Amino acid sequence: MVREIPIRGETIRLGQLLKLAGVVHGGSEVKELLASEPAWINEQRETRRGRQLRRGDTVRIGEHDLRVIAAPDERRAIEPDQAR
Repeated sequence: MVREIPIRGETIRLGQLLKLAGVVHGGSEVKELLASEPAWINEQRETRRGRQLRRGDTVRIGEHDLRVIAAPDERRAIEPDQAR
């Protein structure tokens, strides 16, 4: 099951996302995890913890399936523009 992780702003780094999602607790754990587990971003292998992710990107690492989405307050800000 894919877990949606809301972010503020346009991008987030892979390491930051993994911390935000509670997959790891700190930067050193991110490095260790990426060294031991394959990470897949949008079905492509990734080893860089600094990889920039955008809304809609999917991340699969170990037993974790994540999708980057807009934070709820940002989604509301986008909706009125779409109605025009």
